[in-house]
Amino acid sequence: MLDARHPASPIDAETAIPRGVPGAEAPDSRTRVVEAVEDRTAAGIAAAINRLIRAGSLREGERLPTVRDLAGALGVSPSTVSDAWQALGAVGAVQPRGRAGTFVTEGVDRERPRRFLGISAAPAEHGLDLSTGTPDPELLPSLKEALSRVTQHQGPWTTSYLDAPVLPELEEYLAGTWPFAPERLTVVDGALDALSRIVDRAVHLGDRVVVEDPCFPPLADMLEHAGAELLPVPMDDAGIVTEALTEALAADPVVVFLQPRAQNPTGTSMSVARAVELAEVLRGHRALVVEDDHSGDIATGADVSIGTHLPDRVVHIRSYSKSHGPDLRIAAVGGCARVIDPLVTSRLLGPAWTSRLLQAVLLELLTDPDAIGAVRRARSQYAMRGLALRAGLARHGVTSTPGDGINAWVEVADERAALTVLAAQGVKVAPGGPFQIRPSGTDHIRVTTGLLHEDDTEQLQWVISALVEAAVAGRGQRGI
Repeated sequence: MLDARHPASPIDAETAIPRGVPGAEAPDSRTRVVEAVEDRTAAGIAAAINRLIRAGSLREGERLPTVRDLAGALGVSPSTVSDAWQALGAVGAVQPRGRAGTFVTEGVDRERPRRFLGISAAPAEHGLDLSTGTPDPELLPSLKEALSRVTQHQGPWTTSYLDAPVLPELEEYLAGTWPFAPERLTVVDGALDALSRIVDRAVHLGDRVVVEDPCFPPLADMLEHAGAELLPVPMDDAGIVTEALTEALAADPVVVFLQPRAQNPTGTSMSVARAVELAEVLRGHRALVVEDDHSGDIATGADVSIGTHLPDRVVHIRSYSKSHGPDLRIAAVGGCARVIDPLVTSRLLGPAWTSRLLQAVLLELLTDPDAIGAVRRARSQYAMRGLALRAGLARHGVTSTPGDGINAWVEVADERAALTVLAAQGVKVAPGGPFQIRPSGTDHIRVTTGLLHEDDTEQLQWVISALVEAAVAGRGQRGI
């Protein structure tokens, strides 16, 4: 008798059709897809198929309907289905095999953060690495001096495993500088830790969530792993577009994720007026709002939050990695109690609290005049570096977003060609593909301007020249 867990052949017992070979489309695969699709846009089709794959209704190695076949069944254009296939391929869910068709990818570790790893390749062996999205170590305040002062403190940092998770002095400081009056405040091990815990609590299989497009790749990975359907909302120079959010809210999402300052990758900071508009649109809907203020005090944009208008619906995350040091691994989380209380409780059976010693170091850095001055100087220098690069590109007709913080989002004719040209010249940047949720028809790359040096004219001109050449590379092949 055959063990169902270890089949003797690649023949599916239910359909009796070999999997992963031409002609191996299960008879009902088109029906399953059509029944699952509610939103007949490219993004909606991709989301429905992704849910089927994660639920096991479409199995690894199974052949998907052809583009024309599915387009006819759904009553959409073949280009719409083709865009959905492209979106699924970008996250590794499906694999095209030429004339054989498109198949659900086999042997994929679905725990693997594909988007995040797509921008986190090995460091450049030579030249200049502008792909990291990390701050300039030379612009960080001195941890050594802060640690020295803090460790002179007499007495234990922890008296019980049930001590409050936040040092009282730090909690008081955070409450006084928060952009709105939070119902609760806590501290966790960085912004990604905060996002991961919120996703675990608030997002479930099949839930719809609103994200910025382009989006921070680790967040997209988390949401896709949770089985969520991503509703990408485009951005302009003031933040996510109000009209587009209004349309997305019609799909009843459970959470809206956004970055209020120095959005990664575009560098966009939300305006005060846009925050008011978005709050009015959100007021009549149930969606929780999660704000990831990852750049904090090194951003030049105003400290804006939708929580000013909807304090019981917003969770605001403030990371200190870029402003005060990645190795602190600290982010504060403040906002509505219904999200933060369960988050704090869930940590009791894990880390329980973030190192109170590191919390004391952070408080020292936030209140010490020298450290405050260092962060202020860093903010100014990052702004000058970004402006210098974008102005240089603009003089050569290369488009980039206005930007804030340490990154620039640069338009290129062809992403792969641009990366190849830059690598040949010793400049490494991050590809734009992992950031984009929906195919936009325009390729981009992300450049970490914060690692340039505004007083090194030769370096700046070299990078600008390389980027200008990269921006037009592959233009003929793309038919532009």
